[in-house]
Amino acid sequence: MDSKYLKEECGFDGLTVTEEAARCLLCHDAPCSKACPAGTNPDKFIRSVRFRNYKGAAETIRMNNALGAVCARVCPTEKYCQKGCSRSGIDRPIDIGRIQRFVTDFEEAAGMDILEKKPANGKSVGVVGSGPAALQAAVTLTMLGYAVEVYEKEKVLGGMLRLIPEYRLPNHIVDKEIERIEKFGVKFHTGVEVGHKVPLDELKAKHDAVLLAPGYSYGKMLPMFEGNDKVVKAVDFLKEVKEKAGKVHVPNNVLVVGGGDVAMDVVTTLKLLGVENVTDVVYEEFKEFKASKKELEGAQKLGVTIMDGYVPVKAEGGKVSFEHRVIKAKVEVEADLVVLAVGQMPVVAGLGIELVKGEVNEGSPYVTKDPKVWVCGDIAHSAYDKTVVGGVRTGKEVAFYIDAALGGK
Repeated sequence: MDSKYLKEECGFDGLTVTEEAARCLLCHDAPCSKACPAGTNPDKFIRSVRFRNYKGAAETIRMNNALGAVCARVCPTEKYCQKGCSRSGIDRPIDIGRIQRFVTDFEEAAGMDILEKKPANGKSVGVVGSGPAALQAAVTLTMLGYAVEVYEKEKVLGGMLRLIPEYRLPNHIVDKEIERIEKFGVKFHTGVEVGHKVPLDELKAKHDAVLLAPGYSYGKMLPMFEGNDKVVKAVDFLKEVKEKAGKVHVPNNVLVVGGGDVAMDVVTTLKLLGVENVTDVVYEEFKEFKASKKELEGAQKLGVTIMDGYVPVKAEGGKVSFEHRVIKAKVEVEADLVVLAVGQMPVVAGLGIELVKGEVNEGSPYVTKDPKVWVCGDIAHSAYDKTVVGGVRTGKEVAFYIDAALGGK
C-alpha cells in the first residue's frame, strides 16, 4: 500500500488564505454566490475572511450548509461558484473551495457551535438513508422545530460520503460532521433496513412524515460481465479500500471501464495504492467527458492511461474487447482485474416508491402518491446533479416542502 492514499492535499494557512481572499474583486452582484447550489454565499464568507473574521465566515457557511467541511473538499467548484468568478478575466478564479476548507477547519479547531433551531413544534419526521441529502434535510427540519430520526441500513452513517477516497475526503471529516448533526438533536439508528426488516408503514405510524433518501448506492453491472470473477463494481472497490484504510491487495495491471467522477476516484486510488498499470477505457470522448476537469487532470498526472470513445463489446475473464463509437477502430485490453464504473442505481424494494411527475404541489420533484411520504437526493426528479452539493440543495428544498405540508409558514 502506498501511504499517499491517506494523504489529503494541503490547504491554506492563515497567511495564504488571507492572500487568496484579498484577490477577490468584491463584486456587487457576485456570480459565485448565484452559482452555488447550496446557497452558501461565497462572496459573503470570502469578505469575512479578507478582514480576518473567521467566526463570521464559519457562520455563513454552516447556517447554509450542514456539510460545509465536506463540500469544501469534494464540491466540483469549477462547475459552480468558480465558473463565473469575475477574477477569471484577469488571471484565475478565486480558490473558493480551499478558502471554505480553511474556515471549516477553523470552526472545528475553535469548537464552534453555530446551528440554531426554533422551539419544538411537537411533530416528527423519519428520514430513511444518511447520505448528503438525508443529512441536510434532517438538519433543516430540526432547525424548523421538528424531532427528526434517521434510519440507516448500514452499520456506519454517511452513505456515499463513505465511498469518496481518503485522499479527497478523510473519514474523520465525515465523522465530525455527523457528530455535529447528532449533537444538534438528530437521532440516528444504524443497521435498520426500512422496507424489509422494518416496514415503511411502521415509520408512517410513528412520524408525521417520512422522507426517503436511499441514494444511488449500488453499482450497475453490464450483462457481458455477469459472473466474471475478474470483475468488481467501482462502488464495492471504493468501499473496501476506504473501510480498510488502503490496506488491500490489488494486482499491478488493472482495467477500469467508465469515465465519470467515480471512475476517476477509482483510477486515482489505484495509482496512489501503487498499482503500476492502470488503463481507463471510457464511453465518452474527451470533449464530452463527465468527470470534473480537476479529477481528470489529476489522474492523467499520475500516469493513468485513458482511451476515450470506446464501448465494451465482449468480455472473457480479464480480456475485454472494445469498439470506438465514431471511428472504425477496435482495441483489446487484458488485465488481472477489471473495475466497472458504469453508473449507480438505487435499491428501493419494499419502499413502495412511485414518484409523481408533472405539475404536482407546484411542480415539486419530491412528492409521491402517498401524501405522507417524500423523496429527495438521487432518486428525486431533480435538476441538480448527483454530487454532494446537489444533495445538500435537495435536502434543504424538501425540508421546506415538508414543513409547508405540515402547517409551517
